[in-house]
Amino acid sequence: MAATHLLLVLRHAKAAREPACQDDQRPLTGRGRRAAAAAGAHLLGNGLIPTSVHCSAAVRTRQTWEQVRAVLGEAGQRAVVSFEPRLYRAGSDGLLAVVREAADESQMVLLVGHNPAVHDLVMDLTGAHVAAFPTAALAAVRLPGSWRDAAPGRGDLISLWTPGD
Repeated sequence: MAATHLLLVLRHAKAAREPACQDDQRPLTGRGRRAAAAAGAHLLGNGLIPTSVHCSAAVRTRQTWEQVRAVLGEAGQRAVVSFEPRLYRAGSDGLLAVVREAADESQMVLLVGHNPAVHDLVMDLTGAHVAAFPTAALAAVRLPGSWRDAAPGRGDLISLWTPGD
């Protein structure tokens, strides 16, 4: 039987709207920090502990990961983390390219990024209609075979969690 991998796709949590601040420098709001921590609690409570994390280099995505990692505790500290500037403006094709580069030893990969790309990626991979992907939304997508084999329509949407759940 072919190996399967689990891709966790997390949209950054709620960020401040600061006109004097460059978009990629916007920090999380208090609500955003709480929602990111709740996403971490959801991961921990469901045994979804990523071994590898690919995170946009924007401040709000980095802070989202930091909140998640704090809740994951020691398991979060063990994850191999890559902060990637290319994820900031990437479309779903760019995110898919990052997924395909993941090491096959990483059975569970967390991708922390931005809309609309993360929303589009989940729908592209699974063919599922996902009406909305709000801030701090988290999708779990099962992918068969190698990470290199990830392609539109090849994944199964296992779960979709939002902070309102």
